[in-house]
Amino acid sequence: MNPFMDFIGIEPVELKEGYARFRMPVRPEYLQGAGKMQGGLIVALADETIAHAMVSTLTPHEGLTTIELKSNFLASVSSGELIATASVFKKGSSLVIGDCLVTDDKGRNICRVSATFLLLKGKEK
Repeated sequence: MNPFMDFIGIEPVELKEGYARFRMPVRPEYLQGAGKMQGGLIVALADETIAHAMVSTLTPHEGLTTIELKSNFLASVSSGELIATASVFKKGSSLVIGDCLVTDDKGRNICRVSATFLLLKGKEK
C-alpha cells in the first residue's frame, strides 16, 4: 500500500468501510535498549491502520492528513506479532476521528491510539 509499510513489515489483514486490521512482526532490530519494542514503531502501526480505516470512507475528491495523535502505552512487547484494529469514530465535514487498539499475538492490550485527521477536499470535475 505504501513504501513505509513495506519497510517496517506492516501487512493488511482486513479492510472494509470505516474499519482496518493490520499486523506487524516484532523484529529484533525494532527493540530499544531495554529489549522492548520501540514505542514509535507501535504508534506508526496504529497511525497507518487508522489512516486506512479513514481512507475507506472517502470520496474520490477527498484526502487526509493527521493533525493530532494520542497514544496510551499499556504493556510492553519483545517478540511475536502486533495486531492493530482501527475504526472511524466520526467523519464530519472537516475532521475525521478514529481509534485503534494494538494487541500482541496473545491478545494482550499493548497500545491504544486515537487520532484526528483533517479532511482535505479537492475540486470536483
